[in-house]
Amino acid sequence: MLRTRSVRRAAAFAATALTAALVPALIPAPAHAWAPADTATITPGVQMYTKGAQCTANFVYTDSAANVYVGYAAHCAGLGEATDTNGCAAESLPLGTPVTFNEGGSLLTEGTVIGKGTLAYSSWVTMQQRDTTDENTCAYNDLALVKVSSGDKGKVNPSVPIWGGPTGIDTDGTAAGDRVYSYGNSSVRADLDLLSPKIGLSLGDSGTRWSHPLYNLTPGIPGDSGSGFLNSEGKAVGTLSTLGLLPLPGSNNIGDLDLELEYAQATSGISGLRLVHGTEPFTGVL
Repeated sequence: MLRTRSVRRAAAFAATALTAALVPALIPAPAHAWAPADTATITPGVQMYTKGAQCTANFVYTDSAANVYVGYAAHCAGLGEATDTNGCAAESLPLGTPVTFNEGGSLLTEGTVIGKGTLAYSSWVTMQQRDTTDENTCAYNDLALVKVSSGDKGKVNPSVPIWGGPTGIDTDGTAAGDRVYSYGNSSVRADLDLLSPKIGLSLGDSGTRWSHPLYNLTPGIPGDSGSGFLNSEGKAVGTLSTLGLLPLPGSNNIGDLDLELEYAQATSGISGLRLVHGTEPFTGVL
């Protein structure tokens, strides 16, 4: 009997030890403590400055190490002319380049710096390192990620101003006539927030789904580059890349985020890279 009890006690002790060892693996990692949406200062739509060039943030991303990234267009760190759109050939600033998050930027001033980060991924830099030659990928893969400094992570909220979301990622492109929603913050507008929210209509897909030309009621202008676009379900569709001239003057072209992020996940070396959903529900009403 004593021997049986000893065996049972040993088994119970082993089970307890095993359970204790497994508990940390069974408990999910705590969610990132995002700043409240109504007080956060670093959000989709915030102005971003790189060596004096101003662009607009699209969405917030994170990784398996709980780092926080804000996305904008890769050409925002480009060194060439505004007409240089071939990411496989255009020169770009290197990874590690400082980027600031600003508010109140205009043609006269860069406004106030509200946060800092560093360029952590650029589709342009990566495509050149990998000798990418596919015409559509080179023309439309225009996504960069800025890693938010550890001291500024508490200022971030992933919700798109006005609209809310994103609720996920659109994976099947857009059809002609689909409604899209965006929030741009170009310094050319002199901080007129009423012109920042945009509603537009997609013209369908092009470039084997890499690009979606569209018309906005208030077209994206220089400085809006990088802005994110949502579909009618609040899913992230793409990022503003170029202003269309011909054959659709006044249109905008957005790169497909599903393909852009898939490329980044495969090539950036950032483990667990993913889009962060907004903390606020999506609404397609101003």
